[in-house]
Amino acid sequence: MIEKKLAKKVLNLLLESGGDYSEIYAQKRNLNHIKLENSKIENITTGFELGCGLRIIHKESTFFAYVDSIEIEKIMDAARVLKSALDSSSKSKILDLTSKKPGFEMEAKKRPSCFSQSEKSELLFKADSSSRNFSPEIVQVTARISDLEDEIFIATSENTSVSASSSKVFMAVNAVAGRGNEIRTGYKSIGGTGGFELFLKKSPEELSFEAARMAVAMLDAVNAPSGSYPVVIGPAFGGVIFHEACGHGLEADSIIKDASVYKDKIGKKIASTCVTAIDDATLPYHWGSYLFDDEGYNSCRNTLIKDGVLLKYICDYKSSKKLKIDISGNARRQSYKDIPLPRMSNTYIDTGKDKPELIINSVKNGIFAKEFSGGQVDPATGDFVFGISEGYFIKNGTVSDPIKGATLIGNGPEILNKIEAVADDLDFAPGFCGKGGQSVSNEVGQPTLLVSSLTVGGTGI
Repeated sequence: MIEKKLAKKVLNLLLESGGDYSEIYAQKRNLNHIKLENSKIENITTGFELGCGLRIIHKESTFFAYVDSIEIEKIMDAARVLKSALDSSSKSKILDLTSKKPGFEMEAKKRPSCFSQSEKSELLFKADSSSRNFSPEIVQVTARISDLEDEIFIATSENTSVSASSSKVFMAVNAVAGRGNEIRTGYKSIGGTGGFELFLKKSPEELSFEAARMAVAMLDAVNAPSGSYPVVIGPAFGGVIFHEACGHGLEADSIIKDASVYKDKIGKKIASTCVTAIDDATLPYHWGSYLFDDEGYNSCRNTLIKDGVLLKYICDYKSSKKLKIDISGNARRQSYKDIPLPRMSNTYIDTGKDKPELIINSVKNGIFAKEFSGGQVDPATGDFVFGISEGYFIKNGTVSDPIKGATLIGNGPEILNKIEAVADDLDFAPGFCGKGGQSVSNEVGQPTLLVSSLTVGGTGI
């Protein structure tokens, strides 16, 4: 996309300003989105992005510019303008650019561009039929499918360059069930880095069946209790609590800003000994995976917490230099128009040794939080409130009545220390993580786990 000769010229020009680091990030991207509602296609959008971002880091300051083009003169003009922001000089020079190779392969077998809009729409119609056929109480189905194909070139004053291509596919189904005055919803999604072979893992019909099952099951829900209870948190999307209440506090920019309760905690016990937490961008074909981060570093598997002890933070180039820690391969940006930030990839609590059914059997009177809706978190303290979209009473070791209107109220650091058991049924769920006005693909995960005590906010008396 960008010739090395041009990249070296741009990087050297930027360094002439006296910067400590210079970078060029070029990107070409095709995007598609289709939405179905009321059994018909409501919206089809396509997009194309092409451009280049330039960055200089000088001490504590970052200078950034971008152009919606990869034409040589436009890039050079932007570099000259960016260089003028610094009134200094340097003798640093890029001598060579060594091409880096990815540590693994993640090639799409069924590229999105090989499928027509009608073929993609047919997947949504299949999902719609599956939900509606599940029960006559399903009154509305909304489904959407998105895909992108991305090509990037990155070169930096670290004398390295990378070129990489990838594609991603995402599908979500929201089913609404109604009975009298009762209305309940069920939501399920699937996403992956790769192509439409994603649906060999789980078909649109299976995905929408799960959404419909959840919606109908919740029609029988009774008012949730209020108080402190043992809580069993279900696998996959249950990991969103760790992501929000704990994961963001382990991102190095939060540490630098003194906005994290995990500052100065490296090497210290911060969780139960049964907790090991990992951020791994190298998981093949997972939604949050990538070959290189957005500064050109190879993706990594980072063990953040091991047996309850905090081992490391998630960082980018700038924060690694500031904190004097190793690069973790977690610099991520939404597009060439944005600067990279330390971000999670596939973040999860690792598999344990317990059986999920035995964990539930061990609870005499508690709550089973199987799926979650939205929530609020204060990253500086770890305090959180999460809504339970699918939850149940646990009575005498058995999952019983579904509950409605339940929220979990707690604190991230405290909940980590209250985890008493972790099961062997690790699973993942895709999502989108927002930070600094940017949204990137992110996957959360965990096995079934037991928290000894959590405050439940409910509607029951």
